[in-house]
Amino acid sequence: MNSKVTRLIVSGIALYAIFVFLVVAFYPDKPENMDWQDREAYNKVQITKLKLGITREEVLALLGSPDITEAKIEDGTTIQVMFYRTQHVRADGLTTQDECTPLLFENDKLIAWGEGAYSSYQES
Repeated sequence: MNSKVTRLIVSGIALYAIFVFLVVAFYPDKPENMDWQDREAYNKVQITKLKLGITREEVLALLGSPDITEAKIEDGTTIQVMFYRTQHVRADGLTTQDECTPLLFENDKLIAWGEGAYSSYQES
């Protein structure tokens, strides 16, 4: 009797471990499904992985949709700024530019990111 109970408990733990592994391994952790705190942390980590010259589509695949975006065409060049929330400033229920890291794209290629880059963009 005792060995049957032990086997049943071990089997239950093994099945639970397999279930957890399958969920972690195959359930996609999409930025859109995260709460704002997890999304901020995720964005910070992913932005550190960026490389100049990657495409806008690659950034969207990595980070998901931006929180705020701006775009314009200047002298035949498409300029787009995508803002991703990376720091909490106020508990007002809104995401503002001062709570985000800007990513600058020229003709769909990442050319710069960060507050200094956005300031330079605004001055030009």
